[in-house]
Amino acid sequence: MARVLSGIQPSGQLTMGNYIGAIQNFVKLQHEHECFFMVVDLHAITVPQDPEALREQTEAVAAIYLAAGIDPDKSAIFLQSQVPQHAELGWLLTTLTYMGELERMTQFKDKSAGKESVGTGLFVYPALMAADILLYNADLVPVGDDQKQHLELTRDVANRFNHRFGEFFTMPDPYIPEVGARIMSLDDASKKMSKSNPNPGSYISLLDPPNVIRKKISRAKTDSEALVKYDPVNKPEISNLLSIYSYASGQSVAAIEAEYEGQMYGSFKKELGERVVALLEPLQNRYEEVRRNGEHLEALRRGAEKAKEVAQKQLDEVKRRMGFVV
Repeated sequence: MARVLSGIQPSGQLTMGNYIGAIQNFVKLQHEHECFFMVVDLHAITVPQDPEALREQTEAVAAIYLAAGIDPDKSAIFLQSQVPQHAELGWLLTTLTYMGELERMTQFKDKSAGKESVGTGLFVYPALMAADILLYNADLVPVGDDQKQHLELTRDVANRFNHRFGEFFTMPDPYIPEVGARIMSLDDASKKMSKSNPNPGSYISLLDPPNVIRKKISRAKTDSEALVKYDPVNKPEISNLLSIYSYASGQSVAAIEAEYEGQMYGSFKKELGERVVALLEPLQNRYEEVRRNGEHLEALRRGAEKAKEVAQKQLDEVKRRMGFVV
């Protein structure tokens, strides 16, 4: 049985892109592998966060994990900050990471672009991400395309450690499903749907009320050619909406194209809105139940206990090999 490790930042409302591209894959993987799913709150503070908003959103992500079907009896669900071994191994691996490697990280370039001053946390956090993964000797890491570069750095750091201190770390592989890995923005289909986008109309939040969902989809960008056709190169916006429709309905893209042949975008968008509302309604109802009864807090406590037990053994061996008194 392989070991799986992944996490989501609590730095904004989770979107349908997070749900399709990540969380639903977490749910599937827990039935096949030993899984550790974090809320990566230490990563969130690499950019400024409002403390109350961070606290609320951290709990919200944990509750959404449960509402989406992640079972705390099958998977360890925990907060990164409540397993201090992450921070300690993060520092140890920072000493094995080169500045040139960190300077080449695309996300650092994007998030620091145009800023007069940039926090060092944003610069070095790929070393902490490497620690997150290597702390559990994860075999598989579900990541988006934008995180593949960080996983490659993790492999480089693991190789460097193994070369200097003896074979120890497992080489993690990315888990990127062929379908649903990349849902694009509603206002610009060249960009991934992101909870950090300042335009709330660009994404569908998992907790958006039905009327908000319908309005966002009705206003989603399309093209001047009123043809419901999947063509990512020439019709990226309608192709993105077709991908969402296919996931929400369970129909093939070809079947949806046939259904709306000769129709305008309006009827397609209206039905898409209803499909998305129906898809998210059970999750939203379960989320409210979880938050009311505090079920997510108990899951986090249990998950942190399991994670600490695994993490401490790994950290002790890393420190022993590096020459620390353990």
